[in-house]
Amino acid sequence: MDQQTQYTEDNIRSLDWKEHIRMRPGMYIGKLGDGSSADDGIYILLKEVIDNCIDEFVMGAGKTIEISIKDTQVSVRDYGRGIPLGKVVDVVSKMNTGGKYDSRAFKKSVGLNGVGTKAVNALSSSFIVASCRDNQIKTASFEAGNLVQEEGPLETSKRKGTKVSFVPDAAIFKNYKYRSEYVVRMLKNYVYLNPGLTIVFNGEKYHSENGLKDLLEDNNAAEDMLYPIIHLKGTDIEVAITHSKTQYSEEYHSFVNGQHTTQGGTHQAAFREAIAKTIRDFYGKSYEAADIRKSIISAISIKVMEPVFESQTKTKLGSTDMGGDMPTVRTYINDFIGQHLDNFLHKNPETAELLQRKIVQAERERKELSGIRKLARDRAKKSSLHNKKLRDCRVHLPDSKNERCLESTLFITEGDSASGSITKSRDVNTQAVFSLRGKPLNSYGMSKKIVYENEEFNLLQAALNIEDSMEDLRYNNIVIATDADVDGMHIRLLLITFFLQFFPELIKENHLYILQTPLFRVRNKKETFYCYTPEEKEAAIAKVGAKPEITRFKGLGEISPDEFKHFIGRDIRLEPVMLDKKMSIDQLLAFYMGKNTPQRQEFIIENLKVELDVISETSL
Repeated sequence: MDQQTQYTEDNIRSLDWKEHIRMRPGMYIGKLGDGSSADDGIYILLKEVIDNCIDEFVMGAGKTIEISIKDTQVSVRDYGRGIPLGKVVDVVSKMNTGGKYDSRAFKKSVGLNGVGTKAVNALSSSFIVASCRDNQIKTASFEAGNLVQEEGPLETSKRKGTKVSFVPDAAIFKNYKYRSEYVVRMLKNYVYLNPGLTIVFNGEKYHSENGLKDLLEDNNAAEDMLYPIIHLKGTDIEVAITHSKTQYSEEYHSFVNGQHTTQGGTHQAAFREAIAKTIRDFYGKSYEAADIRKSIISAISIKVMEPVFESQTKTKLGSTDMGGDMPTVRTYINDFIGQHLDNFLHKNPETAELLQRKIVQAERERKELSGIRKLARDRAKKSSLHNKKLRDCRVHLPDSKNERCLESTLFITEGDSASGSITKSRDVNTQAVFSLRGKPLNSYGMSKKIVYENEEFNLLQAALNIEDSMEDLRYNNIVIATDADVDGMHIRLLLITFFLQFFPELIKENHLYILQTPLFRVRNKKETFYCYTPEEKEAAIAKVGAKPEITRFKGLGEISPDEFKHFIGRDIRLEPVMLDKKMSIDQLLAFYMGKNTPQRQEFIIENLKVELDVISETSL
């Protein structure tokens, strides 16, 4: 008989606040990551600190926030009221301590539960907070949440406010680095939502006068917009609306109390409903909601008292009430859109005419595609069942109550060998695999009809669940996993063309990545190094010493499943695919995928010579 483990009082252990955060960081900041994704933990740490500065601005204290990021060192300085000096240590190290419980001070605050800065503190190898107030300064320094030094209050001539400096703990965030593109996007959202606020990041100033209108203009080329942006503002609501000339799906940027609700929620659902109802009433036509909203690009921001989110990372609003004596979120948004959008369309007949033409065109295209879509759906069900192109995972993005949904990933692979290696190595809970058969079609200039007629595209669209809207996207990360050779590069380009042509918001919202896999393995009997560049290979050879074994990986299929698990696990390296806002999508596709031009040939010669030299060298 097996000896049973004793279960006594000695088995019961209570973790203190910092131990719990460090042991279960996902409960507080979502996924960890290395900074290659916009929702990785290091950006959540930054956001939690900035949110406190924003709350000060909203309360009328401090119009400038200064942010510095140098390698791993982050500093955030506001010019608000400053933390009360007697509570400087408590507010960053005692759970459920903060000013936001006093609804008189923070009625429509971003942070609600007094957890944010405590999580930053616990997950940082170095955390320093300094508060200037009443001509005095109080400073406290921590390491992994442990107080190591406390100084003050001392007399000071510095302006009032709070400064927080921290270094994310490399033991928790592996091989991380901050990408300025993601930081800038976050900061721009803050200034869009807070006109009058200036954020200075590494010396660069960000400021907005026109709120959400600026957001849409900065994210979309003027040539891509069907009509001038409709910009409407109320006491606790602001919206911006236009339609795209080229995009097929719906695109929403939604915010609650300054928080970017990337997964939407009750306010976004009410917004979509209100747009459809108002436009039907305006034209006196019972248009399909999908036709009205097809190609829409929009943003909504609302302010709610004591909002309820569906997770600690606040990516989806769960509240149904505005708070206080206000109506429900749904009623408030429907009433606002019903009145103000209707008024705008009456006052701007040219925009109203362009919008109606777009709706009628969408209706015609939907009817033309209806038969093809039904056949395509039936074919997709049959093909996915028999051909097993999709090896699915268990956790998917719409499940916002499960923090692991942020890790949900679809690898798009070429060939059976690479697909097999990833399938055997993957985490079946969060990682799915979609196998391509040969090279995809060049979809440049083709209509949506081709998506349903082409088996590869139809099955990929079905796997992602993005036929009509991004709201039901099943995977947070879509990763193109191809060989680092000419054929692999070509497949990457064709897939990116497909997404740009039909689903550009996947790229705009940072869902698309390229998987980086090692080119070399350098090892001896004691150590193994996987190297992604020739420079890393040389460094590894120097570390290993004499006569190392050097292997050049020529394709993903050559990497064994046992080794592959290292490259798609915790230490995965992803390169995000990002849009250059200087060109419209039409211009971008025409330049790279249109008929050959001397300009493109010159671009390739100038920009790819070095890369081809590297490929040639590493092929030896």
